[in-house]
Amino acid sequence: MNLHIKSIRSLFRSKIRKLSFKIPFAYFLVILFTVGFSYLVLNQISSKSAQKKISEASLQTITSIQTNVDLMIGNVNNYSKMIFSDHNLQNLLRQGNVYANLDTQSKVSAYLYNLMQAVPTIDSVYIFDNTGHSFSVGTQEMPTFKEANVKDAPWYQQVVQMEGRYILRLNGSGVFSEGTADENFISVIRLIRDIDNTSSLGVLIMNIKADSFVQAYSDLLNEDSFEIAILDENNQMIVANPALGQQGAVLQQIVTDNKDKLDERFRQGRPGSLTLNSGSRKYTVSYMTGGNYNWKFISVNSYGTVDFKNKSLVLLALILLVINGTIFFVSSFVISRSIIKPIHKLLRSMNKAPSGNLRKVNVELNSYEFEQLYKGHNDMIEQIDQMLKRIIEEQSTLRKAELNTLQAQIKPHFLYNTLDSITSLAMSGLNEQVCDLIEALGSYYRLSVSKGREIITVGEEVEIVRNYLKIQKTRYPDVFEVHFEVEETCCQYPIPKLVLQPLVENSLYHGIRPKGSRGTIGISVSCTNDKVNITIADDGIGMSQEEIAQILYTERKGQNQSFGLWGTMERLRIFYGDKDCIHIESEPGKGTAILLNIPNGVDPAWVN
Repeated sequence: MNLHIKSIRSLFRSKIRKLSFKIPFAYFLVILFTVGFSYLVLNQISSKSAQKKISEASLQTITSIQTNVDLMIGNVNNYSKMIFSDHNLQNLLRQGNVYANLDTQSKVSAYLYNLMQAVPTIDSVYIFDNTGHSFSVGTQEMPTFKEANVKDAPWYQQVVQMEGRYILRLNGSGVFSEGTADENFISVIRLIRDIDNTSSLGVLIMNIKADSFVQAYSDLLNEDSFEIAILDENNQMIVANPALGQQGAVLQQIVTDNKDKLDERFRQGRPGSLTLNSGSRKYTVSYMTGGNYNWKFISVNSYGTVDFKNKSLVLLALILLVINGTIFFVSSFVISRSIIKPIHKLLRSMNKAPSGNLRKVNVELNSYEFEQLYKGHNDMIEQIDQMLKRIIEEQSTLRKAELNTLQAQIKPHFLYNTLDSITSLAMSGLNEQVCDLIEALGSYYRLSVSKGREIITVGEEVEIVRNYLKIQKTRYPDVFEVHFEVEETCCQYPIPKLVLQPLVENSLYHGIRPKGSRGTIGISVSCTNDKVNITIADDGIGMSQEEIAQILYTERKGQNQSFGLWGTMERLRIFYGDKDCIHIESEPGKGTAILLNIPNGVDPAWVN
């Protein structure tokens, strides 16, 4: 049973790796993704289009509502002018006390009552004189003015500053205690001014029921209309249409949850629409701000309950995409079979070749493209076979030739500097030092030639440096000092010859001499189990990190500003197979240290 299951799994794995399966499956994924993506795009476009139309309709509706509300408030303003223009009221207030003449007060009350009977919009009227006395007239049980004096009301100073123009306050800004009614009302508040000399005679408050605003726009709504609400300047709910229920509790929650977003939009003063979240539901909110009194007119639609009329179009497009995708998927089998069949022939022919052997293949051809494929394959096999043989033969010769070229460049470089030093000493008449210098030079070349060996010991390499610095010390006695710290156990380790001398030369010529004062060169050699660690340090002018990077970059480009360093790096790369054996540490004004990490041992091919 287990063997049968394993064979089925093996067969399935081999099946899914074949192009005959991968191509149709890839087509299937592309079609599935395309259909899904197209549906999402079409649905999104349809949704945005429908929301845009609804937003436009909402803005038109609340624009009409704002117009009706402005008209109603304008009418109430005109009625307020009629009231404070009444000669009985003017005479009564000129006496400074509304109770000074009860007969005149009775006439004013009758006038106000008849006005409210004729204009149901006005629910109650309050008259305050300059001494704080007041009387009121209403059609039903009225709220009580809670302040002892009208001048203590929070809006009084603003009313005075308005100089006769009205202000609107929801529920009188809290100066009234509620009576039996629990609905909102709007207070229209203004100064009563003497019509003869425009002096202040008192304050007029006219309360308008919130229901009157619903009547102002009820004709614009129907059963399927938007949810409408009006907010005051503090974003408090004035009135909402009955569809919202509980006087707009849903919309009030939306306003509360998205206060910052709405405040930012309201401050811009332009009508518009946006999508808001409240709880787990999503809403489209259209808004408009009212003119001088800064009210907000808002309509709300539930985002998920919008009935898109073009749903059928999206569904039809999806069906067409599925049909086209199915046809395309079936066609992919036919097309892939015509492509895969000759490839299978090629694979069967290639599998006949023994593992690891490069042999040409012969396959029946059925198209120009496959003919070129097979011909190119066979030509490639032949060229690879010839190239491998040639590379094997040339590789050893190439690496040794590269090393010999580098050494040929380095030796003349050092010889020129040494001969220059000998010339300087001879011209100065320092014959004894000339002899010492020639002896040191001879010792240097005996060690550097080393009977043709490319590999010498660390001790011999250090001795070459000693001879080199002896030559330079003779020439520059007051320029530098040198210190050697060499562990004797490291002296027999192998190292490519002429590695240290170019680096010491760099320290002298590029580090200490430009310094302009006496310097020190330190050479230390230590070893671990697998490496020889060599450090050449000087207290010269040093370099910045940018200068180090620039030197390494230009040297790698072949622009050898410091040939010794570049040649040494290249030789170490060839000897040790591109290993990172050299590091440079430097700081401007503090000197430079070059660290060599030489592997303990070299390729035997370099020893002879």
